[in-house]
Amino acid sequence: MKKPARDWVIAGLVAFASLGLCVTPAMPHHSFAMYDETKIVVLTGVAHQFVAQANHAELHFYLIGADGKLTKDKDGKYVDWGVEMAGAAAMAQQGITAATFPAGTIFSVKMNPLRDGSNFGSRIATTAIAKCPWKTPPAPGKTCDTVKGSELLGGTAF
Repeated sequence: MKKPARDWVIAGLVAFASLGLCVTPAMPHHSFAMYDETKIVVLTGVAHQFVAQANHAELHFYLIGADGKLTKDKDGKYVDWGVEMAGAAAMAQQGITAATFPAGTIFSVKMNPLRDGSNFGSRIATTAIAKCPWKTPPAPGKTCDTVKGSELLGGTAF
């Protein structure tokens, strides 16, 4: 016995809806509207925490100022920044992990800052993170890519 056309339409809609449910998780989970993509900041700092998360890895650091010294706020505390990157697995493929950025690692990064002025940004994925040799900061006003023996991770150009 032949199925009525209505049954085929329902079966087709169920299949289409099921396909949509399978594809939806692959879509981005948030926009980058919170970041000011018209601004690029280049910062150098000392890593104090690498947070490996599936959605976005984060690297937290204390800011090194243009004078080559750790920057302090009005209360005398080190100025703390963070940078959001791709997921931990993607970052590991680029050589950026907790093992390659232990506390004390000096590095430079290019990012789009948060629009609200908070000390956090989104790494510009088309650029590398420049990692200074251990305990070798760049000259005042310079970045890690200028230090002899520095490493570029996550790209070929800083």
